[in-house]
Amino acid sequence: MKIRKNWLLIALFLGIAGFLKLSHGDEPLDPRIAAYDKGPATIDVSKYPAEMQENYKLFSKKCTHCHTLARPINSDYALPDEWSRYVKRMMRKPDSQISADEAKKIYEFLVYDSKIRKKALYDKKMKEQAQSQSSQ
Repeated sequence: MKIRKNWLLIALFLGIAGFLKLSHGDEPLDPRIAAYDKGPATIDVSKYPAEMQENYKLFSKKCTHCHTLARPINSDYALPDEWSRYVKRMMRKPDSQISADEAKKIYEFLVYDSKIRKKALYDKKMKEQAQSQSSQ
């Protein structure tokens, strides 16, 4: 009887903890961001320079502390300034554990990858940026 009572208390505690997590958890994801999570979660970097392959390993390790790796891989970020803002924002997250040196390597990988794997998007955004700057 005492064991059954203990199990009931444990179940009650876990139920309350689960409810609190759901009611006070993260805000729902923007549908656009949620869509990024559903895309591919890895990149074939076998043809990338050795330094970028190492930076990819660091990116894979650090960036999965807080979100799926698919999120940055499938995002519409491509330009260096977009990645710079993104990496700086992630560095400020309490659980990221990303040092300044690691952030630099992650940034370098993301910029390099955008120029290769997201070339069309990168070129389009660079052209738009140039046009925007020339019209000012």
